[in-house]
Amino acid sequence: MRRGYVVLLTTVMTAGILAGCGGGADVKKAEVKEDKTISTSGFPIVKEPITLKVFAGKSPSAPNDWNNVEVWKEYAKMSNINIDWQLVPTESLAEKRNLTLAGGDLPDAFHTSRFSAEDLLNYGGQGLFIPLNDLIKKYAPNFQKMMDQYPEIKKAITMTDGKIYSLPSFYDPSFMSVRTGSQLWLNKKYLDTMNMKEPTTTEEFYQYLKAIKTKDPNGNGKNDEIPYAASGYAALLDHLKGSWGLGNRGLAHSRVDVDPTTNKLRFIPMDGRYKELLEYMNKLYKEDLFVKDILTLPGPEFLAKGKEGNYGSFMYTNAKVGFNVQQNDYIGALAFTGPHGDRLFSRARPSVQDVGSFVITKNNKNPEASLRWVDYFYSEEGSKMFFLGFEGKSFVMKNGKAEYADEIKQNQENLKKYVTFMGGYYPAMLTEKTFTGGESDPDNIAATKKNEAYWPKDVWGPFKYTAEELPRFNALSADINNYVNEMTTKFIMGAAPFSEWDTYTATLKKMGIEEYLKIYTAAADRYNKP
Repeated sequence: MRRGYVVLLTTVMTAGILAGCGGGADVKKAEVKEDKTISTSGFPIVKEPITLKVFAGKSPSAPNDWNNVEVWKEYAKMSNINIDWQLVPTESLAEKRNLTLAGGDLPDAFHTSRFSAEDLLNYGGQGLFIPLNDLIKKYAPNFQKMMDQYPEIKKAITMTDGKIYSLPSFYDPSFMSVRTGSQLWLNKKYLDTMNMKEPTTTEEFYQYLKAIKTKDPNGNGKNDEIPYAASGYAALLDHLKGSWGLGNRGLAHSRVDVDPTTNKLRFIPMDGRYKELLEYMNKLYKEDLFVKDILTLPGPEFLAKGKEGNYGSFMYTNAKVGFNVQQNDYIGALAFTGPHGDRLFSRARPSVQDVGSFVITKNNKNPEASLRWVDYFYSEEGSKMFFLGFEGKSFVMKNGKAEYADEIKQNQENLKKYVTFMGGYYPAMLTEKTFTGGESDPDNIAATKKNEAYWPKDVWGPFKYTAEELPRFNALSADINNYVNEMTTKFIMGAAPFSEWDTYTATLKKMGIEEYLKIYTAAADRYNKP
């Protein structure tokens, strides 16, 4: 239910970390060798065509068959590298990805497959992913240039064994809207019809949702308005954390931040204010202010319902991208002031995103060509093609700026003919110059500016763990996070009364939360070391 959760690894995989960290024969696959059939610059990348089998996660908003999308057909012509895309829906991605890794029949590479830093060290240590350090220097000039310019990239993707096993998503640090990502949107027409001002506090947001439920703001005489909609409750929970002073190191650490009273790490789901937040969410749930079956509503169904225009509020990129309806019917919500006076945008994201966006497996017979293939998307030209498509077809230049062609402006679904970036988690460089997606919409820019003053002062990137720490940390994380997921859902739904809160926190202590935080603190100290 939450991005970045650590998946419990099998005993065999965990045992393989220590055995595999030395690299052995698998590391030799990554050694840079002179191969005159692979160019180090320009196109084609290889003289004779090759085909790579690539496993990829497909979000609900992305095209169904990437083999027929223009960006990949054209890039195959340019590079002489064909891709056999093996797409897996994001709903079942973690399960199928882990089964693939455990089964041994590996693809040549994993793309948009949501590997965490823990996964990278784990599978890399086993030799399933090849280290890229030396390969990057010769076969990824664009990415190397980017690392030289932004030292935080190397810091984020270098594991504690000193190896780089993956390439990430990278957002231009100054492009704040894209670092915000999905936003909370409010129905402007409903606000106007009900003569309500934009909510600025959690109480006002509750009153707004309640009014939508009871006042028939669309005026059709039916009770068909949906106060809040999303696929799951996690995004709203993350948005609201800051209203209780939680999440002060950003979204990459959604369950751990720094306690301002002790300056030590705290486990957010044990904090008394988290209990208050869950009580607030429970109130929204009990009063039927969430879309029906929010906990099980599939992403495609959430998007389909949005086309009806009856959402009073929702979490997504924006209405135009999600539902193909007028975005100017909605305004971006503020970070709300909470009951104790806290106001923090807790969904802030670092510039280095999704560290495991692209990995090359040990079965890949063409790692140099594979790395050169993906490196193009860390250049300005490649980034433009990846996000915009092709000038004169999917986008046009006006006054020195790119904008989507009319067919896409009129129907966002037409963009799927050209590109596949929808849903995120891609290995590419994203800048305001090369991206004209939802986050660059003027309404998204305006919504982000409203909250820039409430961004945390320090937004942390992902942490890394040593091979010695990782087995224990993974075991603790899996048990603890599964239990927190279960109990958070029960508290919100009312299946567990809040009188059980002390039992819940006592259970977390028995499960080893102190040891978990000790390991987490060691990783934080390494991360924050100058």
